[in-house]
Amino acid sequence: MRTFPADLAQAQQEWSATYRQLAERPGRAELRRRLYRLSTQVFFHPHWQQRRPRPAAWWELRDLGQSGRGPGERPSR
Repeated sequence: MRTFPADLAQAQQEWSATYRQLAERPGRAELRRRLYRLSTQVFFHPHWQQRRPRPAAWWELRDLGQSGRGPGERPSR
């Protein structure tokens, strides 16, 4: 599993939480604006400037955001 910068992982976790909130309450303009801002923050993060992201890296970041784990933490078994 890759390690991501803490602020990138945090932004992805907030993105996932906001997405879930928007799914529960569609049409909320403030949630759509927040989701857009977080999408921009994640997509244009300096981490991606250093290396071209591969699809697997996006999936790992997405999984990290959905699980709520911190960067570099392993899933508990």
